[in-house]
Amino acid sequence: MNKKTIFLFAVLIAITCAFLSCAAMARIADVSAQVAGAVGLIDPNVANAISQSARAIGTAAEEITPEQEYYIGRAVAANILTSYRLWDRDPALTAYLNHICMAIAINSPRPDIFNGYRVAILDSDEINAFATSGGHILVTRGLIAAANTEDALAGVIAHEIAHIQLQHSIKSIKSSRITQAILVTGTAAVGVAAGMDVNQLTDVFNESVGEIVLTLVNNGYSRDQEFEADTTAMSLMASAGYNPSGLLDMLGALNAVSSVSGGFNRTHPTPDQRITNAVKTVNTFDVPNTSFIRLARFTAITR
Repeated sequence: MNKKTIFLFAVLIAITCAFLSCAAMARIADVSAQVAGAVGLIDPNVANAISQSARAIGTAAEEITPEQEYYIGRAVAANILTSYRLWDRDPALTAYLNHICMAIAINSPRPDIFNGYRVAILDSDEINAFATSGGHILVTRGLIAAANTEDALAGVIAHEIAHIQLQHSIKSIKSSRITQAILVTGTAAVGVAAGMDVNQLTDVFNESVGEIVLTLVNNGYSRDQEFEADTTAMSLMASAGYNPSGLLDMLGALNAVSSVSGGFNRTHPTPDQRITNAVKTVNTFDVPNTSFIRLARFTAITR
């Protein structure tokens, strides 16, 4: 069997796996390699190398630790900060946002992550926010200015915490990095990188950080993931004593400026779409409306 045929076989595995879960990807690559070796399609030694690598890839994908989440997220945050500058001219406002964040996180199903949750302000009039798996939540000045209550701000922060706790960015990393790893393993089958182990594959995985930045800054998560984050955010708000309708208030404020290009308008479903989804469940949370209690401090700190 010539090298071209072997390489095409490896690429076929990678393309097929690109549409499947991480575990399924690893299993298909493993089984396909074993079958190909057994019937003589490829050299048995090459088949064994692909099979072992596929199993290792599957294990690496499904066992990302909290520490690994943190360092991946920190790298993503560092990349985002090459496009936005941190705004530190109002420490009291930054502390206030972190107070809201801690109130939500400590009452959530995942109150403790490797290095904790933290909020920083981006020096931009753009209306946007980002969250990384490391617990970094980045909110623009423009988004803060668009909020009319503390509960509305809590809706933004809870939405970003939801992305972290639902591991949306990690799931995206798993998908892209494993596809790349299988392609590299396929190259190994023709002798270019024979003997590659999991540690070497980690170098390939790290390249996907840039792809996650592209997702967060340019493309956005899928509509279903954004809807899931909104629904989860309302649950997180209710657990912390915030009125879940604060998220709807925030979405209404965003809808008022939805004609503005860029920012959330580029990376999220429209506010109308999100409101339509959120109203399906907002009344399922039995939380008294105490937002008026927080109005004075919100006004004092943000205005």
